[in-house]
Amino acid sequence: MRFQGAEIKEQGVTFAVVIVKKHVIDNRSEANRIITAFQAQVFQGRPVILMAQDSRKVPTYYGRDDIARFMASVPLHAIPWKEYSIS
Repeated sequence: MRFQGAEIKEQGVTFAVVIVKKHVIDNRSEANRIITAFQAQVFQGRPVILMAQDSRKVPTYYGRDDIARFMASVPLHAIPWKEYSIS
């Protein structure tokens, strides 16, 4: 599986942002399940925030409240996106 994401360290906290489809964030139980899976299988227990864009490319973040609020203030072009591949 391939996905787009980023690892970010801010104010001593390292966390991950993973791009998902909007319907994932709209379904809280699915979003929480995906966060748990990414934490366990990819990001070694670090906090994971999900990001989806609407049809106008406006991002929405879901996950730990303090990190999601912080990410809402970060321009998309400033995030160090990369493609991940997991099996």
